[in-house]
Amino acid sequence: MIHAVLYAGLLVAMLLVNNFSTLAQGLSMLHAAGTKMQDANGKEVVLRGFNLGGWLLQESYILQTDTLNSQWRIKQGMLRTMSEAEMEDFYRQYRANYITKADIDFLAKQGFNCVRLPFHYDLFLTAAQRHARTEVIRDPQNAKKLAAYVQSLSTWYDQNQLFTDQRLEGFRQIDNVLSWCAANNMYVILDLHAAPGGQGTDRNINDNFRPLDMWKRRDAKGRAIYQDITVRFWEKLAARYKNDGRVAMYDLVNEPHNLNAANGMSPDNKELSAFYARLITAVRAQGDQHLLLLEGNGYGNEYTNLTPDKLAIRDKSNLAYNAHRYGCPNTADAADANPNQINLIKNLVAFRDRWQVPVWVGETGENSNDWFATAVQILKDQNIGWCHWNIKRVNSQASLLRIKPYGSILTPEGRAALLHNVQFANCIPSRDVVAALTQPSSFTAPFAPLTIPGTIQAADYDLGRAGVAYQDAYSAKVDFKVDTPWNLGGAYRNDGVDIQLSSDSPKNGFSVGHLAAGEWLNYTVRVASSGAYAVQLRVQPAATPGRLTLKLGDAVVGTIAINQQSNAAEWQTVTLTTAPLPAGQHTLRLCIDQPVGQISWLRFMPAGRASAGGE
Repeated sequence: MIHAVLYAGLLVAMLLVNNFSTLAQGLSMLHAAGTKMQDANGKEVVLRGFNLGGWLLQESYILQTDTLNSQWRIKQGMLRTMSEAEMEDFYRQYRANYITKADIDFLAKQGFNCVRLPFHYDLFLTAAQRHARTEVIRDPQNAKKLAAYVQSLSTWYDQNQLFTDQRLEGFRQIDNVLSWCAANNMYVILDLHAAPGGQGTDRNINDNFRPLDMWKRRDAKGRAIYQDITVRFWEKLAARYKNDGRVAMYDLVNEPHNLNAANGMSPDNKELSAFYARLITAVRAQGDQHLLLLEGNGYGNEYTNLTPDKLAIRDKSNLAYNAHRYGCPNTADAADANPNQINLIKNLVAFRDRWQVPVWVGETGENSNDWFATAVQILKDQNIGWCHWNIKRVNSQASLLRIKPYGSILTPEGRAALLHNVQFANCIPSRDVVAALTQPSSFTAPFAPLTIPGTIQAADYDLGRAGVAYQDAYSAKVDFKVDTPWNLGGAYRNDGVDIQLSSDSPKNGFSVGHLAAGEWLNYTVRVASSGAYAVQLRVQPAATPGRLTLKLGDAVVGTIAINQQSNAAEWQTVTLTTAPLPAGQHTLRLCIDQPVGQISWLRFMPAGRASAGGE
């Protein structure tokens, strides 16, 4: 009987190995060849994909729990009304629902070839070890509790009891993603997003109890124990995945930041350089030759003392360097005076060519579609890959999949709604974001089928970037230091066009507002029959007289003045009669000659049938 059980176990193991080989056979280990990433056949691979943020580490703004600020504070809030077991059960359900194979299949269908997988180190703790961390979460200002947790980590470290159980939740989730991605011929970047102790001061990103504890905390033996644990963590991951071609890179530590003299550290990244040398050496000691992605100080961008010549390592092969690009210029000539600050394109390219290493934009996004499209184009021109942030976000038009609002994560009703709303089938795909990331700069297409006669919702202008589908006075944020919002509406779509909620538009609940002189919107329309049309426009005047012009192609077909009124918040319906419109498909352009407060809709009727009413 024992022999039969052993044989059955061996058979299962062989089947798993064969299954792994089948899944991974379309992907081979990537390596650095000068400035390029190549597969085993010497073919260049440019990685373009999406981050799976908010899943294996909750960031508050992704879930719109900003007042809670970090995952441990979300958990702390839950623990006020539920047991630890109930909280753990919620998180198991959350992880099961947030990302599934359906999400990965959707990414593949859009043409992306990789995902970056951000995760929290606590998913690689046993239940008992995570319980010890939860005790700190209950009372994080209690120095004795935190010291006790650190001492427990030290003991587990010395006894080799960290990250050893191959059934840990973190390993299980990585294996799931690797399997789903391999089935779609997509690579995975493993990203330690929340490192032991916290790699910076922003606890929303690294879920730390004390700022910079990774660098400053010492255990009873005087060791930088969080760093030691992080080294051990990558040793265990390397031992497990060293021959896995589905893994593109190891992103060793996400966004170290505020490592500076003001926080009691060196001004030139000496601590980070020494730590990277330890991590690289530890991974290579496992016989692992995966690409290792380094992230600079200052949220992943500043590389003083982190260049290959400064790293105290013997093997300098297969290193890649990362940039995180948010709210910065997308022009080829924009540069930083510091050559080691590489989020601007000119610096990024010069750094790559100077050090003959691959560079990759591990995070970019959180801006308008026009900024996305411009960034993608300039990175494509330089043959640099990227990974967009983020696949999902609650009620955000900038994400690929929009999660509907759910209430509060601290109530049973809110949690139930969240578990439902995060599922792929219940998310709203952002077609405009997909188009911005995957289509050429000249691309345009109808956002909705529009016919004349009929009603055109103002917010249903064509897909495409600024200057192609629309023109807006301010359509992208290109300087993170400037707080001026690039969108004054924030609803429905992710362009510079200021779309806002409007109860006056029962067809889709939105209007276009803040319309300045020189702005315009294009609509692809099908004119059913030729002839002149009466057009009702539902408008809210501005504080000054307004004027609108309609064009069909290049021809002006109608103009109307919008009178200012004492109560500019009131809507009014105005009517114009067009010149004869030819039948067929055309581009209708709504031009703003003089400012208008809002436009809700345009209704086309055969001339002579217009009434004074409106919706």
